[in-house]
Amino acid sequence: MTGPETHEAWREVAGDPASGLLLIADHASNHVPADVDLGIDPAILTQHVAIDIGVDPLGRALCAALNCPGIFGGVSRLVADCNREEDKPNLVPIASDGHAIPGNDLDHAGRVARIDRFWRPYHARTSEIISDISPKLLISLHSFTPKLATSDEPRPWQIGILYNQDDRAARIAIPLLEAAGVVTGDNEPYSGKILNATMNRHGEGNGIAYLGIEVRQDLIGDDAGVARWAKILAPVIAETLTGLRDGA
Repeated sequence: MTGPETHEAWREVAGDPASGLLLIADHASNHVPADVDLGIDPAILTQHVAIDIGVDPLGRALCAALNCPGIFGGVSRLVADCNREEDKPNLVPIASDGHAIPGNDLDHAGRVARIDRFWRPYHARTSEIISDISPKLLISLHSFTPKLATSDEPRPWQIGILYNQDDRAARIAIPLLEAAGVVTGDNEPYSGKILNATMNRHGEGNGIAYLGIEVRQDLIGDDAGVARWAKILAPVIAETLTGLRDGA
């Protein structure tokens, strides 16, 4: 694998392909290119609706701790949601979590152009990296809100492990997290059988084991939280990879 490439649709972190790992963070950025007008209050870009809060620094910390490469989404999910199937309307959302996104009310040609500019290159590059380094485990990193905007019920989980049909890594990681005292959701706070597009494509589609990690975002909202959770998660990921190799 050559050194990291640059593109507006993604950012790469260098690492050792021999690590057996590739970290993928679809929603790590709230960037909106200057020529894309979403028609929203810029303050919305600081919220979960636009970015998975804490994922960029946590992802970089995990790549460093595990010496593994990573690919991070380069634009806000309000520009193009890379964790959606190509035919899903909310790939280019016209509304999200109660916020209208009037700039995304595009005609067919405009929607296709947006997908061609961001979604396709992101997934093409991810596929290229996977082909180049043949990882044994994909790490899908996201964060979730402490509670839904539409509910007063708190989400108690510190970490959620998401999966669809392939639960090989999940079944190893969940007991490791529980043993470390982490309040862990098994396909919570939502199910990977529903929200799993990137891992369905690159993990299940290639027969590669994956670990879908969702971190409650209030836990990784500052440097201290990022450092703490990187220290907790890195050995769990490493042990999960070892368990997969031992079981192969």
